[in-house]
Amino acid sequence: MKLDKSTIQTLAAHLETCELEARDTLKITDEYPEMDWDDAYAIQDEIKRRKVARGARIVGLKAGLTSHAKMKQMGVETPVFGFLADYFAVPEGGEAKMSELIHPKVEPEIAFVTKAPLKGPGCHIGSVLAATDFVMPAIEVIDSRYRDFKFDLKSVVADNCSSSRFVVGGRMAPVDNLDLRTLGVVMEKNGQVVSLGAGAAVLGHPAAAIAMLANLLGERGEEIPAGTLILSGGITEAVAVQAGDNVTLRIQELGSVNMRFV
Repeated sequence: MKLDKSTIQTLAAHLETCELEARDTLKITDEYPEMDWDDAYAIQDEIKRRKVARGARIVGLKAGLTSHAKMKQMGVETPVFGFLADYFAVPEGGEAKMSELIHPKVEPEIAFVTKAPLKGPGCHIGSVLAATDFVMPAIEVIDSRYRDFKFDLKSVVADNCSSSRFVVGGRMAPVDNLDLRTLGVVMEKNGQVVSLGAGAAVLGHPAAAIAMLANLLGERGEEIPAGTLILSGGITEAVAVQAGDNVTLRIQELGSVNMRFV
């Protein structure tokens, strides 16, 4: 690590305040170009600690940077990850308030819920599928605190990977008879199709993202507990939204989920 504890606490307070007050900031590596990956996750951990201290509950995890092409482009070998707090959750068919967000975008994802713990090293797709209770459709709302969505990877990890809101719904389906790679995905905004994809867009298989996450956490001495909700990563490019937009995600075999922005 390159940053001292006081600096990590200051940066965590700054980024979380930007989230809670819905205001943007310049990326933190502009001022601290020397920060490393350990610093970035330490800042994220401090943001999580601050939330829990105020009574928030951590309800899940999310993977980001979940395509081989994007990882190669960014010069990394594994996805990044963040956490999901309870107040990020929007009820199925519910509303997200634009006044609480900066410049939100939506991504279609397959959500996993575990029935057994997952811990690396050595976690693989088979381990993930065996530990999965069910999967379901999820819309993730990403909302970077960085001005104009301009950031580098360490800055975005520190900012909890742009986490802000999510909704899950549709059908809770066991994975036994599903080929998650070939499930078709359609996302609509105000009744118009805005993105199309398939599960294989996430590392060739969405469960691969969960396995990489478990292995990354294993390096930190942590595991994914049973009962954890995990967003496996965006299947298509993120789509910008504004007040009045109605977003629906349909995933083959898993049904649909919907949310509105007000």
